[in-house]
Amino acid sequence: MPDIVVMFFLLGLFAGIVRSDLSIPKAVYEILSLLLMLTIGLKGGMALHGNLSWSLIPSLGGVMLIGAAIPLLLFPLLVKVVRLNFADSASIAAHYGSVSAGTFAVALAYADSHGLTVDAEITLYLVLMELPAIIVGLLLFRQFSKGEHNVSIKAMWHEALTNKGVILLVGGVLIGFMYGPQQGAAVTDLLMGGFKAVLALFLLEMGLVASQTLRPFPLHQWRMMLFALIAPLCLSLVGIGAGIALGLSHGSAIVLASLTASASYIAAPAAVKGAIPEANIGLAMLASLGITFPFNVTIGIGLYDQIIQWLM
Repeated sequence: MPDIVVMFFLLGLFAGIVRSDLSIPKAVYEILSLLLMLTIGLKGGMALHGNLSWSLIPSLGGVMLIGAAIPLLLFPLLVKVVRLNFADSASIAAHYGSVSAGTFAVALAYADSHGLTVDAEITLYLVLMELPAIIVGLLLFRQFSKGEHNVSIKAMWHEALTNKGVILLVGGVLIGFMYGPQQGAAVTDLLMGGFKAVLALFLLEMGLVASQTLRPFPLHQWRMMLFALIAPLCLSLVGIGAGIALGLSHGSAIVLASLTASASYIAAPAAVKGAIPEANIGLAMLASLGITFPFNVTIGIGLYDQIIQWLM
């Protein structure tokens, strides 16, 4: 059986498909997403407390390169095969090079429920993969739009570095690292104890939103939907290969594979919407949240685990 948190996603998906009146108020969803990202950051920071060393630099640098390389690999495929314009190709490349905090949280829950060890630095991977991908995607648009649109480099960096997800993740890591599991227990114990409950409610809302992107079913976007289904399988192999090359633990390799297989639906849309107004954000949400996210949380993470077991 899938992890119990995944069942909440399926419940939301079902409720949306049958047009139930079930809904989660926007303010509640905002609180859930803030709690989720802050808790992920704190978990990573506490794990790093007393364990941070210079030996992590090569792996962190390698992960950043992966985040930057994925948009470069996907952009020509999106232009020539999926047949998107430059704006949408750069947008989708940025979304798929960037990562999903929701998928990361489900992968953490999966590793925990299977008793697998996750390395202390894994939360830093989430932060470090998100920013380069967004910047590279926006630079691709700047390059191939042939000067028709002046996308400010300063504005791109500001959008990428100051969105709420990055602020909460980085801030959580720093606070968790500074105080550790003992000194910060008065706050962190409450957040850690409620992590799965918050994740379950967050996934319930994600199921409802995913159903909206698929209604009515967009058959005319069949190339984009096929890409969104195949991309996570191919990109997961990048994460699996990197995890094995870096000597990560089994649990950490699953999380890294899940990250490379995921697509952003929080940070990237916010950055792209401001920097590439011509891009169809609805198309990006259809792919990342309507297809790739459900695939990863229901089938993908377990599949990546099986591949890693076979290779290790």
